[in-house]
Amino acid sequence: MSNKPFVIGIAGGSGSGKTFFLNCFLNHFNDGEVCLVSQDDYYIPVGEMSAEENKLYNFDLPSTIDDDLFLKDIHQLLNGETVYKKEYTFNNPNATPKLLEIKSAPIIIVEGLFILHFQEIASLLDLKIFIDTEEEIALKRRLKRDLMERGYSEDDIMYKWFNHVMPAYNEYLLPYKTGCHKIISNNTHVAEDIMKVTEEISEELRTEVLPKRLV
Repeated sequence: MSNKPFVIGIAGGSGSGKTFFLNCFLNHFNDGEVCLVSQDDYYIPVGEMSAEENKLYNFDLPSTIDDDLFLKDIHQLLNGETVYKKEYTFNNPNATPKLLEIKSAPIIIVEGLFILHFQEIASLLDLKIFIDTEEEIALKRRLKRDLMERGYSEDDIMYKWFNHVMPAYNEYLLPYKTGCHKIISNNTHVAEDIMKVTEEISEELRTEVLPKRLV
């Protein structure tokens, strides 16, 4: 029997539906049972940029992430400590970042594009989940999100997709797909499909993992 938190890594490319998967998954647990730490909150600050600079800057590289701090904070959670971290606002000068309080829990979820590429982080993952989506579907989701939520133009989105997003996916994520414990296809727009999958996984964890750690 071990009190060490169980660490789940959830990886998937842009538009794969990680956020929806995570929200469904988290709904199966109470606040004290699970916590989430996201790679997105570890982007290295780049300062103010013009629209053209933002378009050309490649955020889809491992070097844009402070992986040392990311790893340090995961270790803090593993040690039962609380992590305080400023929310990343995707370089939006009009957004005020929140101060995130991430309390350690029996189940720690680590999510992000490069979590399998960062070997020291990958070595801490007890369960690796890969969210797999066809490129055409992922692009449609990316377009919808970035047009509506982030105010990018379609030209900017398409430029980044073909020059930054897909090359990074193919180099830094796809090679690790076959090494994951679970590969989940997310090509439909039927919410019940993902809800069913997350329910099955959470039930396994509730039966096999939580009883050993809630002592």
